[in-house]
Amino acid sequence: MADWRAPLMSAICYRDPRAALEFLEAAFGFELSMLIEDGEGAVAHSEMRFGNAVVMVGNEWTDDHRSPASIGGKNTQTVHIQIDTDIDAHCERARAAGFEILMAPETQFYGDRTYRCRDPEGHIWTVGQTVQAVTREAAEAASGLKITGWV
Repeated sequence: MADWRAPLMSAICYRDPRAALEFLEAAFGFELSMLIEDGEGAVAHSEMRFGNAVVMVGNEWTDDHRSPASIGGKNTQTVHIQIDTDIDAHCERARAAGFEILMAPETQFYGDRTYRCRDPEGHIWTVGQTVQAVTREAAEAASGLKITGWV
């Protein structure tokens, strides 16, 4: 079997994973790469690609695997997407697909322009686009933070 899996994948639980597949495609341009359905046609497992990255989209399958919509909107992780296209247009595409924009696109001290949004079930996503090259020294000066491991 060919090794086609990304080295790190996030798995996100939804009450309605089929709807999630649709809004992730509409908002972010993710492409469905695998869909497994049970005998009743419900989504048992799915995977969506974004470049070389993969996100697994599934249903709520145990008490420990829930959508934020089922646990008072709480998130235990967020997902970050790095793009190389117009982030302002990307933000508007996400808004049109039904995402709530929590933070409009804004240039950060490290050279990325980012925005933050919440999907219809409450998962929080951050999207970034590098818009300027920044040295570690410049980022430290701009932020007042000490940065180690800057590549």
